[in-house]
Amino acid sequence: MIATLVNAAWGAASARQARRFRRSLGCVAATQQKLLASCLAANRATAYGERHGFGSIDSAAAYQQRVPLTVYDDYRCEIDLLAAGNAGVLTSQPVERFELSSGSTAASKLIPYTAALRQEFRRGLAAWIADLHRHDPDLLHGPAYWSITPLTTGAATTAGGVPIGFGEDSEYLGPLGALVESTLAVPNAVKHLQGMTAFRYATLLFLLRQPHLRLISVWNPTFLTLLLAPLAEWWERLLDDLARGTLAPPRESNEAAALPAALAIDPAVRRRIERRLTPAPRRARALARLRPDDYTAIWPRLRLISCWADGPATPYARDLARRFPGVAQQPKGLLATEAFVSLPLHGHEGAALATTAHFFEFLADDGEARLAHQLERGCAYAVAVTTGGGFYRYQLHDVVEVVGFAGQAPCLRFAGKTDQVSDWFGEKLNERFVAGVLAQLFARHGLQPIFAMVAPERCADTACRAGSGDAGGSGGPLRYVLYLELAATPDLAGLDRELDAALGESFHYAWCRRLGQLAPPRVAPVVGGQERYLRACCDQGLKLGNVKPPMLQQAVHWGQRLEARG
Repeated sequence: MIATLVNAAWGAASARQARRFRRSLGCVAATQQKLLASCLAANRATAYGERHGFGSIDSAAAYQQRVPLTVYDDYRCEIDLLAAGNAGVLTSQPVERFELSSGSTAASKLIPYTAALRQEFRRGLAAWIADLHRHDPDLLHGPAYWSITPLTTGAATTAGGVPIGFGEDSEYLGPLGALVESTLAVPNAVKHLQGMTAFRYATLLFLLRQPHLRLISVWNPTFLTLLLAPLAEWWERLLDDLARGTLAPPRESNEAAALPAALAIDPAVRRRIERRLTPAPRRARALARLRPDDYTAIWPRLRLISCWADGPATPYARDLARRFPGVAQQPKGLLATEAFVSLPLHGHEGAALATTAHFFEFLADDGEARLAHQLERGCAYAVAVTTGGGFYRYQLHDVVEVVGFAGQAPCLRFAGKTDQVSDWFGEKLNERFVAGVLAQLFARHGLQPIFAMVAPERCADTACRAGSGDAGGSGGPLRYVLYLELAATPDLAGLDRELDAALGESFHYAWCRRLGQLAPPRVAPVVGGQERYLRACCDQGLKLGNVKPPMLQQAVHWGQRLEARG
C-alpha cells in the first residue's frame, strides 16, 4: 500500500532527529547550553546581537543578565524592518516568510520564519512521529488527516515582498513533505476553499473516501466536533458525490439565493481538488448501510485522535472521546506559532520538553528564570523561548505544570495563559484560577459541559444594579456570566451563588463585590455554544482551526453572540 511505504519513508527520515532527542533526555543541561551557544554565535553580527553583545556571552547566566525578557511588542520596530525587506536585523539568515500568530484574544501578529526555525520545528515533529510509529506501528498502514495550518484567505506578501503564511501544510513536514502530502486523507487544496460550508463539505467528502483512515490530528477538539456536525444533514448529498466522484457542496448561508454554490469555488482550486476525486460507488453503498453519527463504523481502522486536551480544552476533548469510543486520544504537546515547546511521549504523563528544538527558560512565580534541568515536579512556570527565528527570551504567556520527567527532561501539562486576565475594576480574574473554579464546580455537581465560558456583561436590570451599586457607569454595571451548555438539562438552581462564592476565594474579586463594583454573577444556558464561539472568533479575523477554547474572556459582547436565538 502506498501509504505504508510513504509513512515508512517518513519514519526513516525522522529517525536521526528522533535518536538525537532520545539521547538529549540524559543530558538536558548540556543540550540546552549547546543550542543557546549555537544560536548566539550564528546571530552575533545582527543588529540585535551587536546591541546585546551576543559575541561575549559564554553561559546561560550571562545571557540572562545581558538580554532582557521580551514580548511581541518589543520587536515591532524590527518586524517592520524585516517586513520592508531588510536583512540582518534579528537573524543572520533571511526571513523566508512570516506566519500569522493565532490565539483567542490578540490580533494576528507577524512571526518571522527562517530556515533555522523551520528546522527547529522539524526536530520536534520528527521526535513525535518516530515515537508514534514505534509504539503503534499500525499507524503506518493507512492515511491520516492533518489539520496543521489555519484556513487560508489567499496568498499575501508584505510591502517588502516577504510572503505571509505557508501555502501548503506539507511545508511543515520537512523534505518529504510533498511525498507525504500525496497520502493525506484530505489534500492541501481543500484549505484554499474560501467558504466555510464548502471547506467543511469537501473535507468530509474526502474523509468519507477513507475506510483505512488511521490518524486524525487537529488542534482544537471543537474543530473536529463542528466539522462532523453537518454530516447527517449532508449525508445523502455526500454519498451521491462520493459515488460520482464530484464536488457539489451546499450553498453558503450568506450567498445570494440565485448564486450556484459551484460558482463560489475558485476554478483553479476546484481543478486541484477534483484531480483527487474519482468515483467510489462501492464505498458509497457501504456507507449507505451505516448511520452518519456512527463514526467508528465509518472509519473502523481509526487508531488515534491527536488534539488539545489540557487546560480549557479538557471538556471538549472529553466530549470528542465520547463520540469516538475505542479510539485512542493523545493530548498534543504545547506548540505555538513561535515555538515547538513539548511533545507527547508514549508511557509518560504530560508532554516532554522538546529539548533539541529551542533554548527554553521557565519563569517561576517568584520571578526567577529557571533552566530546563532546574524545574520541580508539581510547580507551574511561564515559558520563555529563544529560537532561530529571531525571538530572544521571548515570553509565550503559556503556563505549564511539571507533572513528571522523561529522563532529565520535564514533562509538562498546559495550565493556562498568563495574559488571559479580566480586570475591569481590579478583580484580576485569571484564566487559570477561573478554570480551576469551574472544574471543582462541575465535579461537585457531576456536570460534563459541552461548552463553558465565563465573560463579563453589562446589565441594566434592577436586581443587577442594586447588587453592584451601578459601578459600571453610563453603560450599566458589570457582572460575570457563566455561559454553559450541557447535554442534559439538570437543575442549576443555586449554581450562580456557588460560582460567586468560589470566585470570591480571589481576594481582588471579593473586594470588588464588597465595594459594589461587580454585580452577582449569573449562569446562562446556551445552545450551540461551540459553533457560536467559533463563528464569533472568525468574524473577528481569527483563523479557524487554531482558535483556542478559553474559559475566560474579557470583552462584554459575548452575551449577544452566545445567547442569540435562531
